[in-house]
Amino acid sequence: MKQIEVSILGQAYVLGCPEGGERQLREAVAAVDREMSGIRDAGKVKARERIAVLAALNLAYQLAERGPATPPEAGSVDIDALIQRVDAVLGNDGRLL
Repeated sequence: MKQIEVSILGQAYVLGCPEGGERQLREAVAAVDREMSGIRDAGKVKARERIAVLAALNLAYQLAERGPATPPEAGSVDIDALIQRVDAVLGNDGRLL
């Protein structure tokens, strides 16, 4: 597994990335960073953990609005795996769920 360095809210993270998945992971990181930055910049929420939870909820809602997921072989989202990845990114900041 390849490792890549990314930045979310100005904080650097090293993430594991399966071969051939770098583009998708970087796009996911960019979406999370945009969402978290928007919440932070609105000025109503300061705690990073709360910003992360709100961003996760916003992104999950956007996915749900798209309708039923495509079959797994076409790339549907595994929520348990996504939560584990977010937990890994949060690291010492604490677990998301």
